[in-house]
Amino acid sequence: MDYTRLPHSSLDVSKICLGTMTWGEQNTQAQAFEQLDYAIGQGINFIDTAEMYPVPPKAETQGETERILGNYLKARGKRDDLIIATKVAAPGGKSDYIRQNMALDWRNIHQAVNDSLERLQIETIDLYQLHWPDRNTNFFGELFYEQQDDEKLTPIIDTLEALADLIKAGKIRYIGVSNETPWGLMKYLQLAEKHGLPRIISVQNPYNLLNRSFEVGMAEIAHREELPLLAYSPLAFGALSGKYIGGQWPEGARLTLFKRFARYTGSQMALDATQAYVELAREFNLSPAQMALAFVNGRRFVGSNIIGATNLEQLKENIDSTSVSLSAELMGRIDELAAIYRIPCP
Repeated sequence: MDYTRLPHSSLDVSKICLGTMTWGEQNTQAQAFEQLDYAIGQGINFIDTAEMYPVPPKAETQGETERILGNYLKARGKRDDLIIATKVAAPGGKSDYIRQNMALDWRNIHQAVNDSLERLQIETIDLYQLHWPDRNTNFFGELFYEQQDDEKLTPIIDTLEALADLIKAGKIRYIGVSNETPWGLMKYLQLAEKHGLPRIISVQNPYNLLNRSFEVGMAEIAHREELPLLAYSPLAFGALSGKYIGGQWPEGARLTLFKRFARYTGSQMALDATQAYVELAREFNLSPAQMALAFVNGRRFVGSNIIGATNLEQLKENIDSTSVSLSAELMGRIDELAAIYRIPCP
């Protein structure tokens, strides 16, 4: 396993990060413990979760993923060996069942951190991330930005000041953002420098062969501002494994169970692009999943690649992608397909 030092921090994170959002919904605690045991045994030291998980989010299960991870840390005693990342939910997305009057303000962030620490059964969160912006903007694949004259938001400086208090209190070590825009990244960096507030050290956004939108406005920021991407959905909700090709709906698979997640299967272009990438992988005698993951692993602006799995077979295949190297010829063919299917799933 390779490790990357996240700039402006002391965190050396594994190239593969174990995502957890199925725990408590598609996976039991026992299955989550099996995943953690195997992943840690393969050198993974970076675990990503969120107060909102599991997914799909709902009041009945909210926080269960953090509880499962906390139970594991207590049972196995491996806290000092791991880097734990979690996220605070923002307004929108019908998340008000988490807290009343949701916002990324002092009250909400402090309550969220305290609740996460209790569920995780730890004293400090290594990387605390803002799950999505507290303002009117586009994320989760939305298009058609519209200005709102009556917009309600929490000023970013207020959010940073709340996080600064928690760092001083020793409850979190570093901060990051998720589902952010180029404007948001630069504003967080600008305000932190101007006011002597904590600097964000990472951005967790979607990135995969079907969604390379990060390269348009964000990759240069990641490079020049030393702000690495923690790539999520590297398999496009599992679509790039090829398991949904030809209209197949495998029993127990996420998109079979939850039809609402149509981001990577909801258009003919998405289906055609997926078919093309799967066929390309097979032409080069590679697993489609491993080709897709190896592509993400190899991008210089990626600090860690967040994988998810619902069984050990998937987990092993995903982790083994770190030993897959894509030839110059194959990368050229991937770029040819990217020119034909230009960001089919933003």
